[in-house]
This record gives sequence, structure tokens and C-alpha cells, in this order.
Amino acid sequence: MQQAVVNCVEAKSLVLRQRYMQLDQPSSQVALQNIRRLCPPIATILINSYRNSTELFVDGEVILSQEATEEKRGQDNRNRQEEEAASIHQQLPDGLQKAVELSKTKGASTWLTVLPLSEHGFTLHKSAFQDALALRYGWTPTRLPSKCDCGKNFNVEHALSCAKGGFPTLRHNEIRDTTASLLTEVCSEVCVEPNLQPVSADQLNGASANSQENARLDISANGVWGGRFQKTYFDVRVFNPLAPSNRNQSHAATYRKHELEKKRAYQQRVEHSSFTPLVLSVTGGMGVEASLFYKRLSSLLAQKWDITYNKTLCWLRCRLTFSLLYAQPSKQLEALYRRWDMQPGHPLRST
Repeated sequence: MQQAVVNCVEAKSLVLRQRYMQLDQPSSQVALQNIRRLCPPIATILINSYRNSTELFVDGEVILSQEATEEKRGQDNRNRQEEEAASIHQQLPDGLQKAVELSKTKGASTWLTVLPLSEHGFTLHKSAFQDALALRYGWTPTRLPSKCDCGKNFNVEHALSCAKGGFPTLRHNEIRDTTASLLTEVCSEVCVEPNLQPVSADQLNGASANSQENARLDISANGVWGGRFQKTYFDVRVFNPLAPSNRNQSHAATYRKHELEKKRAYQQRVEHSSFTPLVLSVTGGMGVEASLFYKRLSSLLAQKWDITYNKTLCWLRCRLTFSLLYAQPSKQLEALYRRWDMQPGHPLRST
């Protein structure tokens, strides 16, 4: 009986005619299990045909079994798109290549795809959105002043690093306060800028260790790693990847450099506790240790809020990205625009 079914050309054609059949889908797996029970030889033909690139003669047409699956075609399309993107990327100027690489890091594009919900703080006004796009791709924003208030020449790189107006500090504080606020939801004894125990310089190893008597870290909390009474200290750093000291390094090496600097400075000061450096870039990416921490925080929040982990992690990344955008140089540009427009004789001067 089984041999007769296997030798039946119509039966083979009926089974293999669905060239878009997806054997990796759960429903197809169930169907394949039923075929295995009812007619093992046909199941063997199906498995071998779709695992190997087999020529199938169906309705007078020759098709390849692997090319007949949605998974294979989808993978081919992705591979082709990646090859085209790599080819275009090689033709870009060096500065734009760096900007594109930064925009591809995880978390750097969430602000472009999220719904603009004001209750979550996921909104930007028109000029801030335009400036954020310009900074994302290394473009020069419109109406850019020639001089900064600090007296230096004004450009995008300077806008990201200039301390005039305190915008680097503002970015740092936005991430610190956002993180501390979320930690209070799931941890105990959350403290902002906790003081460290005083130590003498001879008790510390390494010249880069911070031995200041009034040294402080950004956040401390119990219950992040280990038991609920285990204290963890956090210190935030938001760096400019376009700065000369970071520009010629890979992203991974830059994040690692800043993490090690934080650890050398504070690791020895947190006795009987753990220390996690939270290193982020102004473009929205983050270092390995920061990524692990925010995944852990998302897991704790998901359990408390009874929301799936993936949704919580996506929301948290959006929250952090917008915290950086709110403190981006767009505010500095606006302030400079206003001063620039008010200069006597300027064609855009307000009347």
C-alpha cells in the first residue's frame, strides 16, 4: 500500500506543488508528523527535498526545493540587502561612514520607530526632530552659528562636547535620574549620589584610583545583582563618539575603554558591594555592562508590571534614548539661534 502511494506521481505532485510551503512553521511541523505516521516514505522524500537543493518537476516546471521555501527566499533577500548596504557603505565619506555605523547600534534608532506618545515622553518638537536627524547622520544643521558662546568655532562635534551651558552634564543627569527613578520601582534603598567611605591613597592600588575623601557615585541600590540586600553602585558616563579621542576607535573598543576607566577609578572604593559602570554614547548606544544591567532592570520591571520582557526592554530603550535627545545640543542650538537672530543688522533679526 505504501509503495503504491510513493510511486503515484499525482500524490508526489500534490504534496510538492505548494512551492511556498514552510516546513519550519508549527502547523507544517504537525502536518509532517501526521505524514510520518501515515506514510513514512513520503515524509522522507519531503525532508530530503527541502533540506537539499533538489530539482522538482511540477506542472511541467522545474523548481528548486530550497528556493521554494519562504525562509530560504527571505534569507536570500536579507543577504542581498546586506551586500548592497555594505557596497554603498564603502562608497561613503569617512565621516558619514562613522555616523551610519553609530546609527546602526542597538537602541540608536528607537526614537524613529516609536509612536509619539506624550504620556511616555516620546515626543519632539519640529526643530528638535530636525536637529536630531542632522546629528544622527553627521549633517550640519541649518542656521548654524559660526562661533560658540565659549569663543571657539561652532560645529556638530563641538556642540556635543562643549561644557558651555552644561549640556554634557545635563545628558549625564538625565540618564542618572531616569535610571534611579526606575530602580525605585523594583529595588530598595535607592540613593542618588551616595558618598563613598573615605580611604587613604596608600590603601588603593593604581594611580587612576579615586582617593578623594568626598568621592561620590551616581546611584546605589539593593537587590539588582545577587540577594535583595546586596548593594550595587552605578556610575554614568555619556561620551561623544565623534570626539577626537574616540573617533578612530571601534565602537566596542571605545565602550570598553570608558568602562575600564570607571572601574579603575571606583572598583576598589565599593567594599563588600558590586560596581557597574553605565557607559552610553550620545547617539543612544551603550556598553556591554550597561546593556546587561538594563536587561536585568527590564526583567525586574516586567515581573512587577506584569508585562512581557520584550515590551519592557523596548520601552526602556526608548525612554533612555529620549532622555538623551532632550539634552542634545538642539537646545544649545536654539539658544544660540535666539542670540544670533538678535544681533544688530542680522537679516533674520526679530522685529
